[in-house]
Amino acid sequence: MVALSSFKYALRGLKEVIKSERNAKIHLVLAFLAIIFSIVLRVGVLEFLFVFTSIVLVLFAEIVNTAIEKTLDLISQENNHAIQITKDMMAAAVLLTAIGAIVVACIVFIPRLIEIIRPYI
Repeated sequence: MVALSSFKYALRGLKEVIKSERNAKIHLVLAFLAIIFSIVLRVGVLEFLFVFTSIVLVLFAEIVNTAIEKTLDLISQENNHAIQITKDMMAAAVLLTAIGAIVVACIVFIPRLIEIIRPYI
């Protein structure tokens, strides 16, 4: 079955990114924490969709960044300005999505956390 093979290859790629990239591991831990916070703080469906979409976008950006970096490393191991600029741009894409995810997390979680701690202030 072609579809099952595609899943196998995709999962192999995901496993490789997680295994080889420290930032991917950090993103996964933070994603897990965001999901736990969403459950514990009883986030609504719409807000959870924003949290989940942010998680997916950050992981997507990290995977694309890793794939492009590995491809560029195959092209040239030498100090190449154009390759370095491309890698920097990809790192910026990951950073931008991560900042967006942090903004979403703040908007969704901070008001709920304030509600919880307000009686103790």
